Amino acid sequence: MEGRMDARRLYDALDAQRGSRGMSWRQLADEAGVSPSLLSRMGNGHRPDLDGFIALVQWLGSPAEVFMVWPDGKERAQEEPALETQLALLLRARDDLSQADKDYLLEIVGATMRRIKVDRQER
Repeated sequence: MEGRMDARRLYDALDAQRGSRGMSWRQLADEAGVSPSLLSRMGNGHRPDLDGFIALVQWLGSPAEVFMVWPDGKERAQEEPALETQLALLLRARDDLSQADKDYLLEIVGATMRRIKVDRQER
């Protein structure tokens, strides 16, 4: 196995998001679609199962790689995701926008990024 999940980092991110939204752990569990006992176990240092991990990462709106650690303790050099990808993740995680609004904003971002690339090539 190449890498492992950092359950503490995930739990801390969940706690920060939960606190910023003024939610209880039970409310977080309900919204994320996991059991409250999963969150309790994570608080005691246990790792979630794959389905729980996916649900929690989706609830956070974060890339799963954020919670990846490597056996040798070194981060793997990876190219940073494109700005469009990062913005798409942020927009898709918003629940205060309709799907049509999200799609519209992503179209604008895409058009803007294409324009920036053309401008850079012309310099």
